[in-house]
Amino acid sequence: MRGTVGTDVQQRPAAGLAGVARPCKLPTPPTPLIGRDRERAAAASQLRRAEVRLLTLTGAGGVGKTRLALAVAEDLLGAFEDGAFFVDLAPIVDPALVPSVIAGVLEVGETARKPLVESLVDHLRGRSLLLVLDNFEQVLAAAPLLAELLTACRALKVLVTSRAALHISGEHEFPVPPLELPDPKHLPDLEALSQYEAVSLFIQRARAARPDFQVTNTNAPAVAELCARLDGLPLAIELAAARVKLLSPQALLARLERARLASPLHLLTGGARDLPARQQTLRSTIDWSYDLLEPGERALFARLAVFVGGCSLEAVEAVCSAGEDLPLDVLDGLALLVDKSLLRQAEGPEGEPRFGMLETIREYAAERFEASGDAETLRRRHAEYYLALAEQAAPELLGPQQGTWLERLEREHDNLRAALGWALERGEETVGLRLAAALGQFWEVRGHLGEGQGWLERALSRWPEAPAPARSGALSAAGSLAYVRGEYERAATLLEESLSVRRALEDRPGVALSLHKLGRVEHYRGDFERAAALYDESLAIRRALGDARGVAWSLNSSAVLARDRGDDDRARALYQESLAHFRELGDTWGIGLLLNNLARIARDREDWERAAALCAESLALFQELGDRTGVAWVLSNLAVVAQRRGAWESAARLHGAAEALRETIGLAAIFLSPSERARYEAAVATTRAELGDRAFAAATAAGRAMPAEEIARAALLGAGPTAGAERAEDAPPSSAAPAPDREPSPLTRREREVAALVARGQTDRQIAESLVITEGTVGVHLANIFSKLDLHARAQLAVWAAEHGLLAAHPD
Repeated sequence: MRGTVGTDVQQRPAAGLAGVARPCKLPTPPTPLIGRDRERAAAASQLRRAEVRLLTLTGAGGVGKTRLALAVAEDLLGAFEDGAFFVDLAPIVDPALVPSVIAGVLEVGETARKPLVESLVDHLRGRSLLLVLDNFEQVLAAAPLLAELLTACRALKVLVTSRAALHISGEHEFPVPPLELPDPKHLPDLEALSQYEAVSLFIQRARAARPDFQVTNTNAPAVAELCARLDGLPLAIELAAARVKLLSPQALLARLERARLASPLHLLTGGARDLPARQQTLRSTIDWSYDLLEPGERALFARLAVFVGGCSLEAVEAVCSAGEDLPLDVLDGLALLVDKSLLRQAEGPEGEPRFGMLETIREYAAERFEASGDAETLRRRHAEYYLALAEQAAPELLGPQQGTWLERLEREHDNLRAALGWALERGEETVGLRLAAALGQFWEVRGHLGEGQGWLERALSRWPEAPAPARSGALSAAGSLAYVRGEYERAATLLEESLSVRRALEDRPGVALSLHKLGRVEHYRGDFERAAALYDESLAIRRALGDARGVAWSLNSSAVLARDRGDDDRARALYQESLAHFRELGDTWGIGLLLNNLARIARDREDWERAAALCAESLALFQELGDRTGVAWVLSNLAVVAQRRGAWESAARLHGAAEALRETIGLAAIFLSPSERARYEAAVATTRAELGDRAFAAATAAGRAMPAEEIARAALLGAGPTAGAERAEDAPPSSAAPAPDREPSPLTRREREVAALVARGQTDRQIAESLVITEGTVGVHLANIFSKLDLHARAQLAVWAAEHGLLAAHPD
């Protein structure tokens, strides 16, 4: 980083090729460079290429551009016969002075007979030389000078550091990222933690202030969180580490958190006195960039602080320039801020651009935003935009594009939280209630149960006399989340009120929904008679309305009730009818739910292959949606399968994984139907008795520590031919019509079908389409096949399939 460069710039010889001394006028940094091995090697490699003659290191202030440039220049000294020269442009703001500053470093004198630029060209022509120009962002208008020098001097190369790209012909831009960071939520051991660049820098600079500083198990989480909060910016980390002389990392983190609520940039001060003033505080560093912006750019920069966690181009256009009061085009303004390293651009999942700021820069922008005078107007636009997005998403979360919309809402979750917070603070009841209600399904599927219920309860208590339509939706959503969390009394209260309001409004779809939800509560509370009556009334309304999705949900709930009453044949028939509806609707979540429910019936009939196959496909669908609640259901089911088959350790691990996942998302430990809960609890008790308390505890702890997907995969492999099981009769028929193999095979029918299609050269996606299954399920099939046959490649499998007659046995 620039703050470690110092002021020692002197003429010194440097060893070049074969030990030959090279002229060198580079500053000597007072401290070693921490990390940056990848960037250092990549930038040097670029400059070694013949066609790269101008390389610009770009990045936010404090990211370490200068320090990296010096390291790269040192690495390349041997490649330039006439050496490397460092030119600090920070002291000047007039582009016309750039030739004079360069000439001064190169010791080129100015004469009356020719312009100075001509003298520079004469001096550099024919010389193999690297020119390092630091802090070019404030003299961007001088960029054409570099083009002129490079055109006239064929052996010259230029390495520039700038917060903005130069935009001249021949420029190659090299964005300098923040330092590598650990994930504060999943910390490695201390030795591995210390290898992360940001943590390593913190340790080194902390020891400079306090020689006995050590990272311990006690302070490691605070150190990792500090580095993450400071975005991995070297300058910010150095300023924070210097505070360790007086404050422990834990105390420093606490002060940073308190400062965040006021003016966090005040805490990061106290840089070395021999540094330029702009580098002695983080605020000064960002001030430097802000002062170089045009008025329109400053306005857009401040307004972007209304977004939290990034934003789309569509959102910026809707929120920041809706009133046409922004003095520049939004797209042009965003491009300029990206160029000037105050904004970061990434590509979204569908190729659309997404913009965001480093948190330290966003906090600075927020101060400017609050002082702008239009903060309240922008916050209202922001809330209205995200309300429209959430209400657009709500019906899509129940359709074939639900995965795409769930991901979109997850990306925007921080903005949605900000909009809810504003609505509650400002008393905007319509926005607050409608937004919270629209997000109910998202919160439920993605496992944000406690948070979602908290928002809904706050909104309902804030506006007890709100208009009935807005309040009824929030009551219904809150009731659902309370039910999922096992808070049945609260759920019943909320849903009874929701039902009453909707009856008064004569909202028949709403009445059917509230009846169905209330039926689930009564069902799980053990009142089967009332539950049946509520389910039947809801189903009748939905059939009358032609609501196919509602009918599918009612059929599923009635099936669960039939199973709790001991009628598995009726339950299975209702499940199959419900599944057919969900498949027709393309409702991935509903399909995953029904497959797991059917797997429970197959399990209780000891049809292990079918149970495992259905569990595998259900799990793949839930994982595709990022639905942790669904994953927990499948893990609970597999725990019972493992216990029934005597796989005691596997059952205990699955129990541990399911419990850990339920606790993480706030799902009720008893969130299973009464009969299924009894089966699950019996399976756990039997497993504990078979293993003994100590072994059971050890296996359960292992399950808690392992990724849920890994445990499920292992359990499915041990439960029988899982994804390789024959297609359950509950699923649609395959397009292939298998014939008997010529000899006994270790593979199941479905696995043989998959193997035959691999041998014909089909991709996973094509196989999924052929067999009417998901790509995730194809992957599970292939993993089983490779494991059973001890193969490692598709080509090997194709040979095996041909040798065993699968191409003839399974024609297209």
